[in-house]
Parts: sequence; C-alpha cells; structure tokens
Amino acid sequence: MKLVDHKILRSKTESVLKKYGSNEFSAKSVSKGLVETSLRGVDSHGIRLLPHYLNALRNGRINGEPKFKINNKYQALIGLDADNAFGHAAGYKSIEIGMKIAEEFGIAAISVMNSSHPGAMASFSLEAARKGFCSFSFTHADSLIQSFRGKNPFFGTNPICFAAPRKNEEPFCVDMAPTFIPWNKVLQSREKKIPLESNVAVDNNGIPTENPFNAQSLIGIGNYKGFALAAMVEVLCSTMSGMPFGPHISSMYKSSIKEKRKLGQFYLVFKNDINVDNEYFQETLEKMTNELRNQEPAQVGEKVLMPNDPQIITSKERVKEGIPIMDNVYDLLFEK
Repeated sequence: MKLVDHKILRSKTESVLKKYGSNEFSAKSVSKGLVETSLRGVDSHGIRLLPHYLNALRNGRINGEPKFKINNKYQALIGLDADNAFGHAAGYKSIEIGMKIAEEFGIAAISVMNSSHPGAMASFSLEAARKGFCSFSFTHADSLIQSFRGKNPFFGTNPICFAAPRKNEEPFCVDMAPTFIPWNKVLQSREKKIPLESNVAVDNNGIPTENPFNAQSLIGIGNYKGFALAAMVEVLCSTMSGMPFGPHISSMYKSSIKEKRKLGQFYLVFKNDINVDNEYFQETLEKMTNELRNQEPAQVGEKVLMPNDPQIITSKERVKEGIPIMDNVYDLLFEK
C-alpha cells in the first residue's frame, strides 16, 4: 500500500485511460469519479476498481469513445443512450444535461440506457450540488441483495444518492446502498482474508455468514425495507430505461469481460428556490447542520455527525496525506 497525492493520482489515471483507448471526456470522467471516491474514503468504489475497468475497456465491454444519443421527447424528461460508455461518463453527461435543463425549467430527469458500472453515485449528485442544484442519482446492479423471505438474491444492491448545496462547506450528501455493506466490501474482505461483520451477508442457504468466501448475497437494511428500496430503484433504472432487470443483468465479475452490461441509471436535478431563495436554502441547511453537530453525544469523546461528515473528514485528511492505493494499482499507474 502506497500513499499518492490526489492530483497526481488523477492525472496518472487519466493518462492510463487514454492509453487504453478512452477519449478525453471518458478519461476525465472516470479519473475524476474514482479519485474523488477514494479521496472521500469510499475505497470499495474508488481507485481499486481501475484494473477491472481497464480490462473491460480493453476487451470491449466498455466503449471508451461513446457517441451519446439524446431522446428529448419531453422538455424536462430526457433519455440518454450512453452507447455502452463508462458509467462515470454517462453519469457526468447526465448531470451536465440535467443542470442545463433545470436552469430553464427548474427540474430535469434523465433516464440512461446502455451504460456500465458507474462507481459511487455521490460523484454525480455532488457535481450538481457544488453548482447550486439538488440532485438524486440511482443505478441498478446485478442480483446481490437477499430477497425478502428468500434464500437467493433477485435485485441488486441498488444505491440511492441525494446531494444539496450548503453554505460555507461541502454539500449535504447521502449515498447508500439498501444493504449494510456494498458487495465490493465482500471482495475487499476476500482480498485481505478477513471476516465480515455479523449479519451483513448470507450464504447460499440464506443463513448469515461472516466468511466472505461463503457470502452469496447481502442482507437489506431493515430487511424488507432495504429490499423494497432496491426494488424501487430497479423500476427507475431498468423498467424505465428498457434495460435488463435483476437476474437478467450480466454480472460485473462473473460474466464474460467481453459482454456488454446494458445498465440503466436515473438522475433528477432540480433548483431549490421554488419557495425560498437559494441563499436562504443554503444558510438554513448550514444552520441545521451546525445545530445537529452541537447535540450532546451518547458517548464522551465522540461527535454527532451529519450524513457525509465522515467522508468530508477523510477527504481533508487524504488531501494532506495522500490516497492509499494497492501495489497492483500503483504499478499500473507508475510503471517504468
């Protein structure tokens, strides 16, 4: 494990992506998304995924030079055919389109088809929030969440993200899977040969297991509630986009690396000044944040935190100290 400055890491990542066949927009999108995700401490979806993405790019699963097609049947509801692009490229393109439309109509929805794994959805909602918009971001994934009362998974660990601008600091942001952990945490535990937390995953009989090698699916937060949230995201991302759903989605790791994944995403971008002005919105969110943080903690020495606070804290630390990256990724980026 080595520490690398985030600016250097982003530049090196962008260069490698171009070397493997990505165009300028795709390379910038993926490098930005991966490095920011690692900077925020979400290592499961960060720079560790670069070797997999490069392998998918080299073998034709991902199109590094997509020709985006826009379906503007409606003025504020847009369809985007991503042409099997990197999910990051599709995500940033969606937010770019969404902000432009929301500037005129107050709100925009973008339904994406023919995309691939987009990494952490916070990358896209934060992009909008830093420019004064509120945003929701959703994607579906291959089957990994245990079905309610079932042994096996049907829906994916379909994440939900929301971000909003906040005065004097980073945006408010919630980015979460409907499970206790993402599947990449299982993969990390396998890599490090360490046990999982209890009651986060089940084996092929639907029995909770702490052995990452026996884990077959993940337990939903609140059991039925997490499962229901995953189902909701599936409707937005597959039924609406025309992409495959649940078990019909090609697995990120188990299917052929040459097979297109045909994923969908769904984005909402909207203004916050319908009843109050933007300044009031951001100031009130700042006030809410400060009042919550000033609450008395349950344990001495701890602090009450808002969503995104742990990521903001980690980001500040890693800006100073560097982002930890695994040796195989370092060698890939800094090969002699």
